[in-house]
Amino acid sequence: MLYSDKVMDHFEHPRNVGEIEHADGVGQVGNPKCGDIMKMYLKIDGDVITDVKFKTFGCGSAIATSSMATEMIKGKTIAEAMTLTNAAVAEALDGLPAYKMHCSVLAEEAIKAALADYYRRQGREVPEALRLPCEDEEHGCCSCGH
Repeated sequence: MLYSDKVMDHFEHPRNVGEIEHADGVGQVGNPKCGDIMKMYLKIDGDVITDVKFKTFGCGSAIATSSMATEMIKGKTIAEAMTLTNAAVAEALDGLPAYKMHCSVLAEEAIKAALADYYRRQGREVPEALRLPCEDEEHGCCSCGH
């Protein structure tokens, strides 16, 4: 089978789909040329992510990785969410085909973009760990569309 049962479950029954009105942080990554766009919404109380929602335009793997990533950070502290990696998301889904690993990268980057937005809204400096690789480059990258 190409996709694990967990990937299929999160694709067919995605968790935390939608928007959060008055979100504390919103991050969007992706590029229409690549075909996948993810938008993450965070509600943060103190230092804890109390709610997280996503909207993803893309393939089944993009939807599944978005769903799993939200499940992995809900109820966690900002510091814990900052350490989420695409490999951890893929592993939690019992693996992804190699040509779909970019979806797990997008999920990680969408969360980091939402956390970075939270820091900016708070008037705080964005930690180095939340800066996307292309933020310091002239040329855009596929994953964040900059």
